Order: sequence, then C-alpha cells, then structure tokens
Amino acid sequence: MTYYRESAGSQDAGITYHLVPESVWDAQRSNDCYTPEAYEKDGFIHCTNGIDQLVQVANLFYVSDPRTFRVLILDVATIRSGLRYDDDKQLFPHIYGPLNTDAVVGELSVTRADDGAFVSIDE
Repeated sequence: MTYYRESAGSQDAGITYHLVPESVWDAQRSNDCYTPEAYEKDGFIHCTNGIDQLVQVANLFYVSDPRTFRVLILDVATIRSGLRYDDDKQLFPHIYGPLNTDAVVGELSVTRADDGAFVSIDE
C-alpha cells in the first residue's frame, strides 16, 4: 500500500489517515463500523492528510498516552459517513459519523521514543 508523507499527495490520492490506540482498533476492526474513544465528546472522527503532518499532531496530543498506536489508511471515496474539512488549509478531514471499516485499506506502525514522542510512521 502506498502512503503519502505530504498532505497534498495524500489528498490528491484520496487517502487520509487516522491515528488510533491499537487496543481500540483491535476491539472494533471486525465490526462493520468503528468509532474512536473521543467520538461522543468531539462529534466526529479526526483524520490527517499526510504522514509528516500526522506525526506533528500525534506529538501535540498523544505523547502522554503510553499505549501502542496504529495508523489507519482510509480510502476517502469509500467512506460512507459525511467527510468535510473544517480547517482552511484542508489538512484535517473530519468524518461526521461512524467509519465503515471497509474504508480502511491499510495500517501503518508507529515508532515512539522512550519519552513517548512520536518519531515515525512506517509500514
């Protein structure tokens, strides 16, 4: 599966990424739909275009969460719930509804430093 480091390549290819604790994804991967832990509070599913951008987001919000994380590769064209950009630069698509799990076309592993910092996302 091809993945895109830069947001423009990701968006042009119709691919976006979702960071999820591995245990949360493992508990839902065989379901028809997935919702993240923060869905009730946020009202949508956070996504990010571009792996490099996703590493930055992870380091802003998840360094203190010690769990193992995965990155889901999503095919935007097959997402059944509404998807829209709420940011001017169109880097962060939001999915307004559950994610149909058949839109997940791949997974990437996350490498973290001892201090919890996200270092890289790779196959």
